[in-house]
Amino acid sequence: MDKLKLYQNESMEALRSQGDPLADVVIPVLIANADLAVQINSWKNFPEADVYSHFPEPLKAFLDFYQDAPGFIDEKKVLASQEFFNAEGNLYLAMLGFYSLPYCYAFGDGAQVLIRSKRIKDEVGMRLSETALFLLDVYRPGTFISDSQALLTIAKVRLIHAFSRYFVQQYAKDWKSEWGIPINQEDLIGTNSTFSLLVMRGFEKIGRFPGKETLEAVLHYWKVVGHYMGLNIDFWSETSKESFELSKIIKTRQLKKTEAGKILINSLINYYKESIPDKNLTKYMETVIAYFIGKEASNMLDIKEEFKLPKELYGLLLELSFYRQSGRKPSYQKIRAQFMAQSKINFGKEVQLNIPVINRS
Repeated sequence: MDKLKLYQNESMEALRSQGDPLADVVIPVLIANADLAVQINSWKNFPEADVYSHFPEPLKAFLDFYQDAPGFIDEKKVLASQEFFNAEGNLYLAMLGFYSLPYCYAFGDGAQVLIRSKRIKDEVGMRLSETALFLLDVYRPGTFISDSQALLTIAKVRLIHAFSRYFVQQYAKDWKSEWGIPINQEDLIGTNSTFSLLVMRGFEKIGRFPGKETLEAVLHYWKVVGHYMGLNIDFWSETSKESFELSKIIKTRQLKKTEAGKILINSLINYYKESIPDKNLTKYMETVIAYFIGKEASNMLDIKEEFKLPKELYGLLLELSFYRQSGRKPSYQKIRAQFMAQSKINFGKEVQLNIPVINRS
């Protein structure tokens, strides 16, 4: 299939009416059976099929999906992506907070879902930490080859998305049809791209681009993640050319100035200013974000580069940010251990990713 032919307005618009059928049918089951949600949240690893063989059929079918690995997995590329994260995990996480998430806020229609979650505005630190934990779980060494623990995290996040779709569609009376369905396929693909392609662009912006081979290994890695997250991977880019064209069409279609985007970015910047101990760094937060997301996206969010800094300084600022985990010689184990320890200090408990438990009277 020539994927470049898919990157047209008509095809992308069709994705805005598509959700995740396999996950979406599970939500009424979990709402009606809160004990099942509690049980899933208690799991430490993705279970064998006999553990949930008695579950209602929609939930059983959803979990069965994770028992078979897709045939397209390229072990060499998976290992290369994990090795890159092992070496550059500090900066990867920092790019998430200062580039990927702010860029998502500039996608006007997608921001409409985010603004309807009070946790995004009122619990910024916890939500950032949950997203970082998702990334750490996804990049656990051996994932997709010899370790299935990350599949549980991915399945939970997929169900969290389905819960959001359900509740926005059921209860958000101000939702507009022109925004598409909440957390639709175009938004999912766009978000997946910000966790992969945009991070690589971020490395390029600080003069540390790891090369085309690593870029395409990362793209392949997030194709696997996308498969397990319920994305239509027919649209997923696997080469630098495809990734450029996919990001271009989504940017053209979705970059919009909205009140939702401005509220989200201001909440994020204020959180950084309050939580980063070194006040000599906090004054640069808006500048750092504006530098990475670029002038067009910055204009949509009403932020700007208040200072002109040398390219190399942006990388230094990120390494000194609150996402710094393990000094000059990072490794996955060090990054994760120190992240979990810091989350316990910040929140009084270790960060966890759990699906909602709806207790109905």
